[in-house]
Amino acid sequence: MSLTTPADPATAEPATAYRAGALLVRDHRVRVPVDRDEPTRFGDLHVLAREVVDPTRDGDDLPLLLFLQGGPGGAGPRPMPGGWIATATRTHRVVLLDQRGTGRSSRVDGRTIARFDDPATAADFLACFRADAIVEDAEAVRAQVFGGRRWATLGQSYGGFLTLTYLSRHPEALTACYVTGGLPGVTASAPDVYRATYPRQAARNRELARLYPDDPAVLGRLADRLAAGDVRLPTGDPFSVRRLQTLGGPLGMSTGIDALHWLLETAFDEDGEPSAAFAATVAQQTGFDTNPLYAVLQEVIYHQGEVVGGWAAQAEHQRWSAFAETARPLQLTGEAMFRWMYDEHTALRPFAGAVDALAARTSWPALYDLDRLARNEVPVAAVQYYDDPYVDLDLALGTASAVGNAQVWVTNEHLHDGLRVAGDVILPRLMDLAAGTWSVTGR
Repeated sequence: MSLTTPADPATAEPATAYRAGALLVRDHRVRVPVDRDEPTRFGDLHVLAREVVDPTRDGDDLPLLLFLQGGPGGAGPRPMPGGWIATATRTHRVVLLDQRGTGRSSRVDGRTIARFDDPATAADFLACFRADAIVEDAEAVRAQVFGGRRWATLGQSYGGFLTLTYLSRHPEALTACYVTGGLPGVTASAPDVYRATYPRQAARNRELARLYPDDPAVLGRLADRLAAGDVRLPTGDPFSVRRLQTLGGPLGMSTGIDALHWLLETAFDEDGEPSAAFAATVAQQTGFDTNPLYAVLQEVIYHQGEVVGGWAAQAEHQRWSAFAETARPLQLTGEAMFRWMYDEHTALRPFAGAVDALAARTSWPALYDLDRLARNEVPVAAVQYYDDPYVDLDLALGTASAVGNAQVWVTNEHLHDGLRVAGDVILPRLMDLAAGTWSVTGR
């Protein structure tokens, strides 16, 4: 199976320029191999890099800022008024990258995977969509579009994982690195990650109950009804108790608990059955039609060297009796993917054989160079959030202590989406931290 005929070497297409509100936008597409070790095996794909600039400063020699999107399997944000992009374009030319397989970067979905003849080959293909490949795509963009100019990076969530891979492979390309809620445990395995984050998700469930004391009873009533097994979502997928539990994914966001509360307000019709409006929202919020790689690659992003195969989140989940489907109050799960999803989610079913092959794989290439990170000289400024259930604070601080020239600002003012809701404050502060004009100690 091939996406396109291989090109040699990576080449950029002519840019498309247009206005988007108050910003000038140029869309660049670069052609790169799917598998750089065997370029002819899967052919090429196109990577979109969207350049965004204040049109009044387009002729200026502005520094470049590459945004590394969260994920995995995340397309870059589309420029909208306000927010951190408005702040960044006051001083920088911003580059928004659609990670390979997402958005306009040769999107991968169930139809793509269905073209493979066997699950093992499909798994080999999907293994080409990790941080190491994304960083090499960024390097192709830097060389082909921006003439090899160095740039700073802003990594949100999984973008912080990408940042450390970038520093491990191409530190010479970077002037500074800013990370928001995304310092991974560079030596942590997937089991380590879920062992650390499950207690944090349990804390978010307790916070839901504290803020909205009646909501656990609503969730329990829903779970009791869904346990009968004859309720379906508008997509045709079964509306199971475990699908209901995945509504806890956004609890790590600033508006997650409030949004869930207002959603639960619509849970039942007057006849006591789950309402059609509620079911439609659940299908959208807990589905993967728009981002299947987020589920498929969720555990793969942690694997390095020799690992224990299997489903790490599922194994940790089974250690917590409080998270059982039969437990009351019902506990909602967080950023964790489970094998049952590939049976119950329409968008994920085509990936089932491939993810089984990925889960069985016990040997993976390294993503981080620990020696190079220890010697790092590129300024790294990160913000981590006390109550973030997605990226464990203790693992993040352990990484920061092992990376040269890294500073971390720890705060409880925000949750995982701090950049989205307060980017106009967070980004300038990180830039000052990296430049040495602001200190986390207040000196």
